[in-house]
Amino acid sequence: MGRLNDKVALITGGAGGCGLAASELFAREGARVAILDLPHSDGEAVAARINAAGGEACFLPADVSVAEQVNRAVAEAEARFGPITVLMNHAGTIHAAPFLDTTEADWERLMNINVKSMFLVTRAVLPKMIEAGGGSVICTSSISGVVGTPMEVLYCTTKGACHMFARAIAVEFRDRNIRSNAICPGFIGTAHGRRELDLLREFGAEVSDEALKAMQGRLCDPSEVAAAALFLASDDASFVNGAHLFVDNAYTAA
Repeated sequence: MGRLNDKVALITGGAGGCGLAASELFAREGARVAILDLPHSDGEAVAARINAAGGEACFLPADVSVAEQVNRAVAEAEARFGPITVLMNHAGTIHAAPFLDTTEADWERLMNINVKSMFLVTRAVLPKMIEAGGGSVICTSSISGVVGTPMEVLYCTTKGACHMFARAIAVEFRDRNIRSNAICPGFIGTAHGRRELDLLREFGAEVSDEALKAMQGRLCDPSEVAAAALFLASDDASFVNGAHLFVDNAYTAA
């Protein structure tokens, strides 16, 4: 306990799935946690539960793809808790469909949520993080950043962008004590992850229970992604920078 004492963590998409698991774990480990998620999310209730359990959290309703809302939310977090020293760019969504059936609107929506959001939030957070002496940026990517999957050309493209965003931030800001890494889960047992599987099966992709067992043994639990994120957020990872940490039970190693 206490691995994030004296740290301020901002988690986008922190009200559900792996983001929720990270919000709760980071708070238990001593961080003051700002949860940035959509206004209709469970963010308010999540923050209330964390505070009732003795942690410190606040909810910042915002659309991560809209600069004005992002800047306002980050400024509010800084005013309440101080400079953000741990940023988890977790907010994201999926799109699964045959490539030739996808539209320009599909492309723009996924790029805005999965990629533009990282740009906007990181750009808003870094100045104060640097002034505070440095910190950790964690970008939630996926095995789909390195392994192509049918029916997910758009999704794979966004996660490939996530990989390079994390690496390039690491290189540019290393000398200002900023660490930036990507975390890459396999198929996850969240509502989001199960919806992805349902969509892939609908379009004929081979992701049966037997196939998943062969690929990664079982579905990843959100707590396992949160634990990996905790490592990257903590000082235990002080010399880990520009890395891709796979949480996939050897899916990408086979």
